[in-house]
Amino acid sequence: MSGVRPPIMNGPMHPRPLVALLDGRDCTVEMPILKDVATVAFCDAQSTQEIHEKVLNEAVGALMYHTITLTREDLEKFKALRIIVRIGSGFDNIDIKSAGDLGIAVCNVPAASVEETADSTLCHILNLYRRTTWLHQALREGTRVQSVEQIREVASGAARIRGETLGIIGLGRVGQAVALRAKAFGFNVLFYDPYLSDGIERALGLQRVSTLQDLLFHSDCVTLHCGLNEHNHHLINDFTVKQMRQGAFLVNTARGGLVDEKALAQALKEGRIRGAALDVHESEPFRCPCAPRPISLLTMIWRLSFSSGLLLAGLGEGLLSVLRWGQEPQDSIQ
Repeated sequence: MSGVRPPIMNGPMHPRPLVALLDGRDCTVEMPILKDVATVAFCDAQSTQEIHEKVLNEAVGALMYHTITLTREDLEKFKALRIIVRIGSGFDNIDIKSAGDLGIAVCNVPAASVEETADSTLCHILNLYRRTTWLHQALREGTRVQSVEQIREVASGAARIRGETLGIIGLGRVGQAVALRAKAFGFNVLFYDPYLSDGIERALGLQRVSTLQDLLFHSDCVTLHCGLNEHNHHLINDFTVKQMRQGAFLVNTARGGLVDEKALAQALKEGRIRGAALDVHESEPFRCPCAPRPISLLTMIWRLSFSSGLLLAGLGEGLLSVLRWGQEPQDSIQ
């Protein structure tokens, strides 16, 4: 980092540093961990315009989710900031280069939410195959199921998992965790990841394909586990959707910008895709659009796949080591 800012000072001869949760209000996990070495504040902000002047002038540490974006102009508003901890693995909402220029360390937690995201992904996949959400809704609506014909009608679309092919786009930590879980359910697992060196497919017992087109063509269900950048924005679009198997499923727990939601909605309405599950959305915080006709084979939830109490506790412990002992931050992105 080229910027020069004074180090974080802590101890009896120095005032307690201020740490702020920028885009949230619940500090119940972080507070017990940091309370002895720092004053913890929450901002619940969607932009830096909503952050109190005291935080902008005095905060030396910041925790943040994905719902606020920090550009260079935003970062320059913080006069004392030394470290930003991104709650999760993605950091596309922070200007990393500008942070380095300003002497602000940026860290993420690449392994903290692996298990949570992989578990949630499998829940979405199982729900699509076994239609649990739709069966639950039918029961709540009072649908009567007595005859064999009624059973067939209500359960229409439910499918057996064993022997199906799951295609994973991006075989990082989450992708690998999903692959191992999927194999236990009987999936044949393919993956496409042009950035991985050869050999991991043999170690994990997976099949590697060399192109995205091959993966889409051979997969009964496609799940996304790659980061978002300028090269893969709308990776799933009208063109690539047409390369998928007729009646395939799509799951996205990675980044909302990977999927062209209008193209996906059209594919669902036309029956080219059998069903989809999203817990990330291109526009967040997510607000469900008022569509004239709901899409019955689409499940959408808020961006929660990464979340658990263990994740938040780990973030607090990492920041504690920086504040108390002056250690170099772990998992620094710069």
